[in-house]
Amino acid sequence: MEEEQNQNPEIKNHDEKATDNDVKDAASNDTESEKKPEEIVLELEDKLTRTFAEMENQRRRFEKEKDEAFEYGGFAFAKEALSLIDNLERSRQILTSDGSLKDTEALKKILEHFDIINKDLISIFEKNNIKPIESLNKKLDPNLHQAMMEIEDDNKEAGTIVQEIQKGFTIKNRLLRPSLVGVSKKKQDNDKKNEENKEKLEKK
Repeated sequence: MEEEQNQNPEIKNHDEKATDNDVKDAASNDTESEKKPEEIVLELEDKLTRTFAEMENQRRRFEKEKDEAFEYGGFAFAKEALSLIDNLERSRQILTSDGSLKDTEALKKILEHFDIINKDLISIFEKNNIKPIESLNKKLDPNLHQAMMEIEDDNKEAGTIVQEIQKGFTIKNRLLRPSLVGVSKKKQDNDKKNEENKEKLEKK
């Protein structure tokens, strides 16, 4: 019998470890049993609250990252896609300024096709929350418009957009690109400034 025990020292060690664990578990159970039920409930509630808060924070981070990834990807694609409309408009201007095509039936048909394509593109953009900025006869808004020139017009209030050089667009509530525009200015303001400058020169 002694020989069997000597031949299997691992069994003895295992039994000793098991005994130690039993002692630790018993001590832990004694500690737990010393706590009042109210304290145990409060600890569990605190742990649950912390767990739910962490889960909610992770969910919010995930949603934010997902939205940002989607919006950035859509923004970059939309900005590139605007070149289609720009090229279409440039082609239209080139054809309309070609004297050999002026007032021809061929030009009329081409322009009709251009209009159809342009409307289809705008419709596709709008379905994806990409909308053109209304500019003509609107007051200049630095958040949406970029003034490229001033045009004398006494019939319009100063700062009114009277020419659209390049159409601007928004995506959702974000500016995709500003409208490039020409704004009105009063001719009399220019005359007044010229008179003031003339007076200053005369005084010198």
